[in-house]
Amino acid sequence: MSHQSSTSDTRQARASLEPRRPAARVQIEKARDARQAILRLAAYLLPYRLKLILVLAFVLVYTVMGLLGPYLMGVAIDRFIGGGDVPGLVRIALWMLAVYLLDNFFQAASGWTMARVSQDALKTLRGDLFEHLQSLSLGFFDRHPAGELMSRLTNDIDAINQAVSQNVTSLLASVLSLAGIVVAMFILNPWLALGTLVVVPVMLWFTEFVAKYTRKGFRELQKHLGGMNGVMEEAISGQKVVSAFRRKDSVIEAFREKNQAVYKAGVYANSYALLLMPLTNVLGNFFIIVMAGLGGWLALQGLVTVGTIATFINYGRNYINPLRQLANMYNAIQAALAGAERVFEIMDTRPEVQDAADAAPLEDVRGDVRFEGVRFAYVEDIPVIKGMSLEAKAGQTIALVGPTGAGKTTIINLLSRFYEIPDHDGAITVDGRDLRRIRKADLRRKLGIVLQDTFLFSDTVMENIRYGRLEASDEACIRAAEMADADHFIRQLPQGYQTKLSERAGNLSQGQRQMLAIARAVLADPSILILDEATSSVDTRTEARIQKSLLRLMEGRTSFVIAHRLSTIRDADNVIVIKDGEIVEQGSHQQLLDRRGFYHNLYLSQFKGQAI
Repeated sequence: MSHQSSTSDTRQARASLEPRRPAARVQIEKARDARQAILRLAAYLLPYRLKLILVLAFVLVYTVMGLLGPYLMGVAIDRFIGGGDVPGLVRIALWMLAVYLLDNFFQAASGWTMARVSQDALKTLRGDLFEHLQSLSLGFFDRHPAGELMSRLTNDIDAINQAVSQNVTSLLASVLSLAGIVVAMFILNPWLALGTLVVVPVMLWFTEFVAKYTRKGFRELQKHLGGMNGVMEEAISGQKVVSAFRRKDSVIEAFREKNQAVYKAGVYANSYALLLMPLTNVLGNFFIIVMAGLGGWLALQGLVTVGTIATFINYGRNYINPLRQLANMYNAIQAALAGAERVFEIMDTRPEVQDAADAAPLEDVRGDVRFEGVRFAYVEDIPVIKGMSLEAKAGQTIALVGPTGAGKTTIINLLSRFYEIPDHDGAITVDGRDLRRIRKADLRRKLGIVLQDTFLFSDTVMENIRYGRLEASDEACIRAAEMADADHFIRQLPQGYQTKLSERAGNLSQGQRQMLAIARAVLADPSILILDEATSSVDTRTEARIQKSLLRLMEGRTSFVIAHRLSTIRDADNVIVIKDGEIVEQGSHQQLLDRRGFYHNLYLSQFKGQAI
């Protein structure tokens, strides 16, 4: 696959309201509690503060309307029903109708406005998460399955969406309604109000008890959902391998295990969360019993009117309804907080490879490359490259050969800055400049990479070629395809250059995919070319055609070629033989054969019985 980096260091605005510590090689700050997760989510809502104030105003209006309704009913009972004043009853009924219509109108307005705000905020959060993922180093993706990351972008964001878009206004209304009802009840009759508030501490205690276990459960649920998505993604994308090796049963068993873990976490989380609903029903009935008994006794004493008791009963029902709503929202809120923690966990992960503060741009490149005493290990204390030094002069072709696991691809990864070498473990320079002091984006703009496993996108042939240089014209893409010897087969496709490729370009042969990758590299016009087993997956006839395209591409460029087929690197300027992370031989193809050393044995193992 040709590669032109579109990855750049992306901003972390709104990722946190608190300063972060200096980054280590990998550093993750997990959200420690619900408060921090809420604060960080609130940062995404702050740009829409004016709309949020409008939502709050709407909520206040319809909360007041909700409080007026029961009050007007009490007035109707005391003043008009008891006195037989039909005209007065009609007037107050019309007032009640207007109040409830306004109540519903402002509820709808607040819901619509909050939906717009929440979607704008979540679009920003989703974009920031995706941009941050693009800035992370390859080591991060080595440790996190694609399905798990997809779960963060979909399941976790959706959990936040459910809570923010649907429950924020309900939460505000419930809190305001509870406060308003308490105030109104104390204004009407303090003694009756005190008697009805006995349920509040019980409800608060139980909510705190449930919170302790529910949030833990939903965090585990989101975690296991990510694992299950990983199994599904691998099984679907690797379906050919699953079928070829008859591993359907083992894949199903792996999915069942993950599915069972999701089931257990879901039962645990929801069992605690759902306890709130029956409790609020019990408390609601208890509330009405207290009011009816206490109100009846006060009425017999002449301390309250029947209308006041009716108002209190209505307020009592309205008092329990917010508690019920809070119980219903609790499930979604806990899932959202668990999802937010997982999202911010990713966003707190620092890239392992970052531009230095003094990183300079890279413009004209001759192509002189040097490795000076480079040491590198993916896992600490297990070195892959051991004090390696090599040089490639501008325009030279350097072949890297050796057994599997020798460190050839690691050399390419380090040259591309997919991984970083510590300052004390040697240096890699391009035209005498340390890679660690060059901007990543500029460096990769000068690199062209053609890999063994070509990745093509589910887009047109033209756009897949254009990926090498996004601003290139159609004519430039076609010229690149001609240089890569791909034009002839592209024009035979159903829609030519506008033919849309299937997932992973399954409707093309391996050789055709490689030619498109070469065309992409031609279009990028790199100063340094990297060919990593670019022809190892094709037959010898196709390899010969691709080899011609590669020779045209390599002309005038510094090229690094990894090849197991040693016949393809006979014309290399320097063949570097690597074993166990060290250079054991180097020289021209013929010089190494004449030495009859390690390279000679490798060559003989491939061409046994043939004349050298």
